[in-house]
Amino acid sequence: MTGGVLAHGVGSRHDLPLSPFYAFAGAFTALFVSFLALGLLWSASRFRGDEAGQPVPPLLQRLADARTTRHALRGLGLAAAAFVLVHLLLGPDDPERNPAAGTVYVLLWVGLVPASLLLGPVWRLLNPLRTLHLLLCHARGRDPGAGRPVPARVGLWPAAGGLLAFTWLELVLPEPGASGALLLFLALHAVTQLAGAVRHGSRWFDHADAFEVYSGLFARLSPLGRRPADGRLVLRSSFNGLDATPQAAGLLATVCVLLGSTAYDGFSDAPSWISAVQTSPLGRTAAGTLGLLGAVALVAALYALCAGATRLICGPLPHPLTAFAHSLLPIALGYLVAHYFTLLVTEGPRTVMMASGADSPVAPEPPLGPGGLAVLQVSAVVLGHVLGVVAAHDRSVRLFPPARAVAGQLPLLILMIAYTIGGLTLLIA
Repeated sequence: MTGGVLAHGVGSRHDLPLSPFYAFAGAFTALFVSFLALGLLWSASRFRGDEAGQPVPPLLQRLADARTTRHALRGLGLAAAAFVLVHLLLGPDDPERNPAAGTVYVLLWVGLVPASLLLGPVWRLLNPLRTLHLLLCHARGRDPGAGRPVPARVGLWPAAGGLLAFTWLELVLPEPGASGALLLFLALHAVTQLAGAVRHGSRWFDHADAFEVYSGLFARLSPLGRRPADGRLVLRSSFNGLDATPQAAGLLATVCVLLGSTAYDGFSDAPSWISAVQTSPLGRTAAGTLGLLGAVALVAALYALCAGATRLICGPLPHPLTAFAHSLLPIALGYLVAHYFTLLVTEGPRTVMMASGADSPVAPEPPLGPGGLAVLQVSAVVLGHVLGVVAAHDRSVRLFPPARAVAGQLPLLILMIAYTIGGLTLLIA
């Protein structure tokens, strides 16, 4: 695949046999049935956030917390970073023969999703910048956590900006796989993160590192979690992890970047959009930038309208914009699975083979045929929205009086339907 094709998730399959009637009918049926069932049968909050979960066996706890395990993961992260830098500096500029682009766009960006879903926020230990900051602090005899507190108003806004910059690099830049472009982005990212860590300590990465926040948000859906009260690893329902998502400033912006960028990835392959970009007087890059920003802004505007309508129906909330933002995470996950599954299972093995020394290996065929891929894509989008409805309903019955809890979810249901129509339309188109 060329650098331009690498930037798009669906990649090797553009002719999937999606039936519009069955896709939309199934989606609307699933949403309405789940909404009605929840309204009739789910009258009290059942999720307990970080308080929920059964402790894992002591042996697994000791293995996860062992210094050897942590040192090994940090060393692996540093080795992977060195591998990418060496190939960007000394390898060919052609992504067909250089595994660096595939490592960043496929193994890191896409691979972090299943890794975080299975194991939790793995990038926190693998993050080479966090490890480098730790080593520098040890060399200077300084506590890595020492520094000025990160202001509450900052929240996750730096991570949202970093994610937007990365998706711009991946989806808008004409040659996203070029070594120079990747080197420049990684250098700016490293300088920004290390400068922030020097000022605020290691907690800066929790707020500002785009990949660490990205991994941490999807880790909220992992069955493996850690209780803040005693640090114990627990097995829990994914809904409890999702319910414990902190309502930090910038959370909504971060999730909207994930949703909007995936939506842009979907419609940027449409012939009409390609023609508009190529003939735009602004130029390809400027037009693509406006398209990406417009997609993110549209997602955010629809959610803001929904939050305003909920407030009119049910009354004010302490955090009106972030109270239900966690319910968008399953939707973002569904879109990512639908758009990037084929990229991971084809370009992932190809990148590994290339890194092992193979010269321009051929990407394997996806394990599912066109029909199977179509079912997977639609199912991922629909299931993501149904999980979002469940998460929003439980939060609603906790925040609002019983008489208003179901009515207050009507704007959220309309929002879910709008997102579903958009997601399925992009897949079908």
